[in-house]
Amino acid sequence: MKKIIKKTVNLNLIGVNGNAYAIMGVFRKQAQKEGWSKDEIKAVIDQAISSDYDHLLATIENHCEPIEDSFNTD
Repeated sequence: MKKIIKKTVNLNLIGVNGNAYAIMGVFRKQAQKEGWSKDEIKAVIDQAISSDYDHLLATIENHCEPIEDSFNTD
């Protein structure tokens, strides 16, 4: 799937409530926290809601790239 915006947010969707509104909410909140403009967020959300739930999830996941903790527990 093609990215709508050539950016990702530091967000891991594992453990997030599977409700579509919850997924969009955590994405929007993290994107705002990372300085995305309202237009950038809207473009991703608009594309996400343009089809079914699977499309929504794939679109949001495509714009998330969790950054692992820099702590090493070894």
